[in-house]
Amino acid sequence: MELLERLITIFAQNGYLAVFLALMICGLGLPLPEDVVLIAGGVISGLGFANVHIMFAVCMGGVLIGDCAIFLLGHHYGKRMMRWRLVARIFTPKRYAQVQEKFHRYGNHVLFFARFLPGLRVPIYITAGISHRVSTQRFLLLDTMAALISVPLWVYLGFLGANNRQWLLEWAYRGRHGFWLLIAAVVIVVLLTWWRHKQRMKKS
Repeated sequence: MELLERLITIFAQNGYLAVFLALMICGLGLPLPEDVVLIAGGVISGLGFANVHIMFAVCMGGVLIGDCAIFLLGHHYGKRMMRWRLVARIFTPKRYAQVQEKFHRYGNHVLFFARFLPGLRVPIYITAGISHRVSTQRFLLLDTMAALISVPLWVYLGFLGANNRQWLLEWAYRGRHGFWLLIAAVVIVVLLTWWRHKQRMKKS
């Protein structure tokens, strides 16, 4: 609550640019919760300091550019990037092993789910860049699809709850749990589709 109120004050004073820069910071893995930033952007729109639809576009831009930046850094610098002090703090050997296991198990689909895994998102994007196993275009497509779920939810929730913070916090809490239900549903659909494809391949 305290962080949200602080961000609302900063964003109300500095507008779209402040929201955009904050989301860029989130994308680079610094400890600033992306959902809180998005909600704060929505709140200042609800309070009349910004247009909510422009805010949504700004937030999408900040999220995608931040994500692409970390992916492209990994793509360009490769494993050398893991020796950088800031990256090393986020991307420990244990976390690298976790990410490798997820890529091995789920393939490039893990890039879609990475948006909903705050602790693993940056390591997953770095690994995808380092490995060269996915093109920039495919990364952007998967990341955009995931962002189109999370970004409008938080921005418009903040907009609707701008004048009722208690209601807003209650729905933000429910929204976080709803994400996991959504992810579980998507995983089930993906697994069923994969299983049916395998069955058809066997019959043919």
